[in-house]
Amino acid sequence: MTPPEPLYVHKNITFTAALILLTLIFSGCGKPEENRIVIWTDCSEFAQYTELFNRTHPEDRAVLVYKENPADAIPPAKDENPPDIIVGSWLRTDSTPSNFKTLDYLFDRKYLETQDFYQSLLESGRSGFSQYLLPVSYNLPAMIFASENSALVGEPYTLSLSDIRTISEGYNEKRPNNSFSRMGFTPISNRNFLYLMTKIFDVNFREEKNQIVWNQQQLDATVEYLCDWISGTGATAQAETDFSYKYLYMPDYRQVTSGRTLFAYITSDRLFNVLKSQEFPIDYRWISHNGRIPMEDSFTMMGIYKDAKNQPGATAFIDWFFDAENQKAILDRKAEFNLDTDEFGIAGGFSAIRTVTEHILPLYYRQLLSNIPPSAMLEIPQKLPPRWESYRTAVIEEYIEDAVMAEDKSAVTPVTEYENEWRKKIFD
Repeated sequence: MTPPEPLYVHKNITFTAALILLTLIFSGCGKPEENRIVIWTDCSEFAQYTELFNRTHPEDRAVLVYKENPADAIPPAKDENPPDIIVGSWLRTDSTPSNFKTLDYLFDRKYLETQDFYQSLLESGRSGFSQYLLPVSYNLPAMIFASENSALVGEPYTLSLSDIRTISEGYNEKRPNNSFSRMGFTPISNRNFLYLMTKIFDVNFREEKNQIVWNQQQLDATVEYLCDWISGTGATAQAETDFSYKYLYMPDYRQVTSGRTLFAYITSDRLFNVLKSQEFPIDYRWISHNGRIPMEDSFTMMGIYKDAKNQPGATAFIDWFFDAENQKAILDRKAEFNLDTDEFGIAGGFSAIRTVTEHILPLYYRQLLSNIPPSAMLEIPQKLPPRWESYRTAVIEEYIEDAVMAEDKSAVTPVTEYENEWRKKIFD
């Protein structure tokens, strides 16, 4: 019996998923090693997907290897078996063509059809004239509010930044002592929203020649707009922060149902987990800018590693996974066996297969029926490095928060100093 490939169970993988992983280890005993399809991923739900695949493909055996950040694990260690398939975020880099095999043959031989995908997502996996990566799933930014306040919101599907600001200011209410008893929205209370502002203002953070570059003028404009937003309410950044600590310590959906705030910022993965787990009287709108909805940076992609030992097996898995009926079977099984692992939809987001997102997901997430993401409005993120989330948190969000909170704007620490400190912690 060929020893099974070692599998790594991360602490964030649920008990159910861990059991599936252990099942995968022992269920394939006796299979030739060359038939194994080694999949690297940070998505625990792929344990369920590979288990379903193995049931219907007795000639192959998909084996899952958990990697906290698959993009950062390339290339494999010298004593480590290379993956056949890699699934994760941050796979789109200038090195993509040298790390992955071209996937043009999948379309040439009709394993996949280009029209089945959201075209902008599919294009993002191309380099030059070749397809190297396939989009798996994505998430979008949204504002939630109590259903009873729908008349105040007005707009039926999306909200622009100016919409959010104007409607929020109309909701603000002060006590006689000039303190706020309720606020429509406090941008300083959510760091993720501060970062979203940089997208709306086209700061354009991106990686070029292994360096993060951006438009400093637009970053300054972002901070200026936030300061003007806060001062326009007759408050200070500190007053809004104090309000947040006092009243907005509860989960986002409780913030809006309590009436203390009109809006709360959220992303689609969390939004639909909340709505599915409990019946809350809340509604939502996608956040848009100039007719575009900025996609979350960490959207998931899949590719075949350049040194894959089992490309035929990898092809079989990809062919199976991107079939709409198989993705429906995945969702059916989650619902039937209550295998929710805090992951929304397919691989934690909207499926990159249009039929699945527009016609199948609403069967499981009823709130989608009234507001399915419009495909023409999806805005693809820039190419970003594997350590982007760490950089974003420690550099960008920290800088913006400090700049907005600073009483003396001329004394604000330059963003490059935040970057230097981050690099010392990461690379020194």
